[in-house]
Amino acid sequence: MAQRQRGRSAERAKTDDSLRTERKNTDAALKGDRASSERDADGVVDRARAVADDVLSAARLKADQDALRTQGRAETGAVAGERAKADRAVRAERASADVVLRSDRKEHADLREALLLHERAATDAYLVTERARSDDAVTHRDDFLGMVAHDVRNLLNLVVLSLELLRPGDVEPPLHVTAAVNRIRRYTARMNRLIGDLVDVASIDAGRLAVRCTTGDAAALVQEATEAFQPAALEKGLSLSAQAPAGPLLAEFDHDRMLQVFANLIANAIKFTAPGGTIGVRVEAARGMLRFCVSDTGVGIPKKMLEAIFERFWQVGENDRRGMGLGLYISKCIVEAHRGRIWAESVPGQGSQLYFTLPVPSSQRRGSPDSGEHRDEARPARRGQRSADRRRRR
Repeated sequence: MAQRQRGRSAERAKTDDSLRTERKNTDAALKGDRASSERDADGVVDRARAVADDVLSAARLKADQDALRTQGRAETGAVAGERAKADRAVRAERASADVVLRSDRKEHADLREALLLHERAATDAYLVTERARSDDAVTHRDDFLGMVAHDVRNLLNLVVLSLELLRPGDVEPPLHVTAAVNRIRRYTARMNRLIGDLVDVASIDAGRLAVRCTTGDAAALVQEATEAFQPAALEKGLSLSAQAPAGPLLAEFDHDRMLQVFANLIANAIKFTAPGGTIGVRVEAARGMLRFCVSDTGVGIPKKMLEAIFERFWQVGENDRRGMGLGLYISKCIVEAHRGRIWAESVPGQGSQLYFTLPVPSSQRRGSPDSGEHRDEARPARRGQRSADRRRRR
């Protein structure tokens, strides 16, 4: 369970980061909207007060002119004192109203913030609950899928074993029986591959794709993968060849998983290359890494699809039923689990090249001062000498 949770932590961390960013942006937008609305409201109040002051000033000016003509300056002076007193009262009333307005705004803002925090806390609680339920569902799904895959594979192995037992020892079976047996073998092999792909996808989703790296020869790996697919290429009338530098190319990788990557890439090349075409598999050392390539002279891949082909359940067309569209997706996940990357280059009508890389540890890089190249040269000899000594003692 802990391993599954660690596998999901990266994706969930991205989700949490996105949620925090979105909330931060929302807070900034709400703050900006609040400040803008307050400025607008203050502008309305200021304009209303300015209009009221203008009206009052105009009325007072007219009243002063009328009083000056009828009552004299003494009465006008008394009125000015009363007006100054009234103006002070108005200013005090306006200041008090501003204080009340600011208090109301702060209270409303605090209420909105408290409501927003409450809603976010509820959302976080729902998210935690849903994640726990999702974890339980995925765990049950993985366990169920593992049991079903195990049982189905056992049944398929029994089918293959039964075929072998039915084969007569000395008598050559009729051609139609041989053809039927070969079809059953192909179908069971295909079912095994499909089951393996589904199990791998479930492992990838759970973050526990098994990759056990050991030091191996990448050049020998290329030769092994090419030889494994020679019969399939010859059956379709294709030329399949391997190209690798002389001598071993040492790297850290999971042998079986990398063969799985080659199987997916070469099988795709065979699938989409017409009879008479060529397929090449090569490896080369470049900038502290090993770069592999599976090239073909097939139909090619449109530029807009060069990244989409590595997505899960991707198919060439809606009616394509030559697979589940998991091979390249699984290959991408395996390569990335090795800290490499995978990509495609193609010109439609001129074939495709699928590349992937594997990092070479600094201790294995040629010319590295701490690579131990010269020290390692003597070790096989010593091991061989010890083996010879043990054989003589026996």
